[in-house]
Amino acid sequence: MLQNRFGKLAATTVVGTILMGAAACGGSDEPATSATQADGASSAPAAAGAKVGLAYDIGGRGDQSFNDAAATGLDKAKAELGLAETKELEAGTGETEAAKEERLRLLASGGYNPIIGIGFAYSGPLKKVAAEFPDIKFAIVDDADATGPNISNLLFAEHEGSFLVGAAAALQSKKNHVGFVGGVRVPLIEKFEAGFAAGAKAVKSDIKIENKYLTEPPDFGGFADPAKGKTAAEGMFDAGADVVYQAAGGSGSGVFEAAKAANGKAIGVDSDQAKTAAPELQGVIMTSMLKKVDVAVFDFLKSFTTNTVKSGSTVYDLKVGGVDYSTTGGQVDEIKSKLDEYKQKIISGEITVPDKNS
Repeated sequence: MLQNRFGKLAATTVVGTILMGAAACGGSDEPATSATQADGASSAPAAAGAKVGLAYDIGGRGDQSFNDAAATGLDKAKAELGLAETKELEAGTGETEAAKEERLRLLASGGYNPIIGIGFAYSGPLKKVAAEFPDIKFAIVDDADATGPNISNLLFAEHEGSFLVGAAAALQSKKNHVGFVGGVRVPLIEKFEAGFAAGAKAVKSDIKIENKYLTEPPDFGGFADPAKGKTAAEGMFDAGADVVYQAAGGSGSGVFEAAKAANGKAIGVDSDQAKTAAPELQGVIMTSMLKKVDVAVFDFLKSFTTNTVKSGSTVYDLKVGGVDYSTTGGQVDEIKSKLDEYKQKIISGEITVPDKNS
């Protein structure tokens, strides 16, 4: 998710010093296996024992959402691809683009290749640093604007997965009233909202949908503020909603807390949060919109080790299983057949899911 998610900038400086010194980071949970990919095969030599650098968005490993999905892909690559070394760094709340550039530059100077930026906030910095290091392969999640011969763009059809959980919310709502909490009002998160609303209205055209964004750019703190997430969701439950979907990174835990207090239900995002959220909150998560960043990260790293990296965009959509909904906890079992019917209609093209609000 998301999608500028949030770090310790001071720690980045320390790690950077170390790097410079060392220089001479259907309701199925099955992974996606393929995706639509742009042309432009790499001619770089295959890498045995690659040194991988991974730059997280705000929140880093342990956010139980977007960054953790990327970490899962890296961990799988460590186990299966024989990586020589990995270095993981994370963004700090409120940091400048220059700080992101320096993080990527330190990884490149430290001999890490390939390097992956997790989140669209790395767009400008990654494009600039990739041009400085043309022999290093870079990838970025959730951004198509950073382009170059050594940049791979890993993208998702978030609106398609969000349609399915929107349908689930409407089918399970007893009050015909649901809500959406977005971390920051940016086009990426608006894709989640648009798909969610479309799915809910496909089930019940008259359903009431609350929506709230926690912050507006350039303030990206809405991805790392559980207290704001809780307050926003409390307002929705107090207003009569009984299911709330969050696309808010680390702030989502606050939405789950509000759902528990209100005896309502919540919908997770990116990871299967009925597995990753705090144990006392897992029961309120009826489903999660799965955005398989782990698959995208692993696929990219595997392509590097086999000398098949391609520049340009790879889109992980519903058709290839890049997005989906989770079934952990059995709370959508009774509506699974209906959700899978919607899923097939999207895959076949019978339903076109909007990626913007009308």
